[in-house]
Amino acid sequence: MSTIEFTHVTHRFGERTVLRDIHLTLTERRIGIVGANGSGKSTLARMINGLVTPDEGSVTVAGLDVATRGREVRRQVGFVFTNPDSQIVMPTVREDIAFTLRRHKLTPAVAATRVAATLDRFGLTEYAEHPAHLLSGGQKQLLALAAILVAEPQILVADEPTTLLDARNAQQIAEVLTGLDQQIVVVTHQLDLLVGFDRIIVINEGCLVADDAPKAALRTYRSLLS
Repeated sequence: MSTIEFTHVTHRFGERTVLRDIHLTLTERRIGIVGANGSGKSTLARMINGLVTPDEGSVTVAGLDVATRGREVRRQVGFVFTNPDSQIVMPTVREDIAFTLRRHKLTPAVAATRVAATLDRFGLTEYAEHPAHLLSGGQKQLLALAAILVAEPQILVADEPTTLLDARNAQQIAEVLTGLDQQIVVVTHQLDLLVGFDRIIVINEGCLVADDAPKAALRTYRSLLS
C-alpha cells in the first residue's frame, strides 16, 4: 500500500478555515472518511490527488508532494466524484473509457484490449456504443469507476459515490469498491459502505476528531450527530 501523508495541513476558502492542522499518515488498504456536511471531509479527500492543495503544511502520496508534483500524483490516484456527470466527457461509453488512456502512450491494439476488458469487468459491454449520458444513474457511476480504473491507478478516492443512487445501485457500487485490489479512500455519509474497512477518519468543523478502527471511530461520529 502507498503512504498518504498529511503534515500539519490547513486550508481556507476565503476567510473560512476548512481544515485546521491535520496530521495523518495513511497506509491501510481501505480507509473511510466521515463527517457532517461542510466539515471539510471532501476537501481532505481532494487533496490526495491534488485537486486541492493546502495553504499550510503538505500532502504527499508515495513521497510525491501534491502541490509540486500533482501530475505524477494523479497518475497514481484516481478520483470518483459524487455526480458521475461531472466526469463523463465523451459521447459513448466505450469512448469515455478510452479517453482516460490518451496520455498513456499505449498502442491502439493494447488500448483497445484494455478498454474491452474494462467494459466486461463492469458489465458495460452491451452498452459500449450507448450514449453515455443516457445511462441510468447506477450505470453512470459504474462508467465513472471504469473510466478511472482502466488506467490502473494504485489508489482510488471516491467522494460520496453512492449518495445519488437508489439502494440497489448503491449496493452494487459498494460491492465493486469492496472487490477492488487498489488502496481505496471513501468519503461517505452511508455507513454501510464502510463495513469491513480498516480505518475511519472523522472530521468535524475542519478538525480531526477521531482516527480509529471503524467501531470506535463511528461511535464518535454518531455522538456528534446526536
